[in-house]
Amino acid sequence: MSRQPPTRVELLQGTLDVLILRTLLRRPAHGHAIAKHIQRTSEDLLQVETGSLYPALHRLEAKGWIAASWELSDKGKRARYYRLTPRGRKQLATEQSKWQAFSRAIGLILNPMDEEAR
Repeated sequence: MSRQPPTRVELLQGTLDVLILRTLLRRPAHGHAIAKHIQRTSEDLLQVETGSLYPALHRLEAKGWIAASWELSDKGKRARYYRLTPRGRKQLATEQSKWQAFSRAIGLILNPMDEEAR
């Protein structure tokens, strides 16, 4: 039986912010690397388009959750690298707690305990 490739999932509004913050927890990265990390880590289920990524990066920078600087990439080209700020770390912790609660709530609805006992 051949395995069908998973369909891509549309990102809920606000989800991209927490994905970017979590990606930058590891280390500073430029936009393309952030998008690739999200895609790879999600096993290709999530693909961040340029038209969504850069406005999100600018929004996070304006909120003070990330900071940016121009540096040379591994390929020797100038790239804008983003890093998590202390305020961004706090926000990431808050957002992760919200997502864990949300995920648990959805799980309870999709897999109710009393229906499984039947």
